[in-house]
Amino acid sequence: MRRMDALRVLADHTAELPLVVTCAASSRELAAVADRPNHLYLLDAMGLAGSVATGIALALDDTPVPKVIAIEGDGSLLMNPNVLITGGFLRPDKLVMVLLDNAVYGATGNLPTYAEAIDLGRLAEAGGWTVCRADTPAELATEFTRALALSGPVLVHVRLEAGNAADIPKLLEDPVVLGRRFQDWLRTRIDAPLEVAL
Repeated sequence: MRRMDALRVLADHTAELPLVVTCAASSRELAAVADRPNHLYLLDAMGLAGSVATGIALALDDTPVPKVIAIEGDGSLLMNPNVLITGGFLRPDKLVMVLLDNAVYGATGNLPTYAEAIDLGRLAEAGGWTVCRADTPAELATEFTRALALSGPVLVHVRLEAGNAADIPKLLEDPVVLGRRFQDWLRTRIDAPLEVAL
């Protein structure tokens, strides 16, 4: 399964959920599949999708928003593995992180990450997360649906082929505009106004 295949499945299941997306190819490819106001693209913020989603999930604990989704890559998660320990300790019930693991840094010519040798799903389990696993689009649809029904934190570990999709335009929108768009969308989903620090 390629990253685009996984992102198509996730786009089909997240139209009404806040979605925090890691930088670079993951953000660009998701925007090419479906660019929506519920997407918070973290441009030039590698390693922080899980942290931002954890904070949002904690802030939305007593609201009607059912889940907060993070889309993270293996290279990005390896820049901030502490998010697994923090999430396991704080236990945000609404947090689901989808780890798109292709074992390479796609932005640097597919140099290998440590995910070639380290099972990041097992690392999450050691940190207190429930882990679901998927290798195909059908498995991802099933496991992501299951993850949405579980108490968080939940990590959906998705194994991918290496490589970025061809001919995907750069995501050049101002991050401030993207943040405001997401914040405005989120306000419509909760009972009271909420200031989310972006």
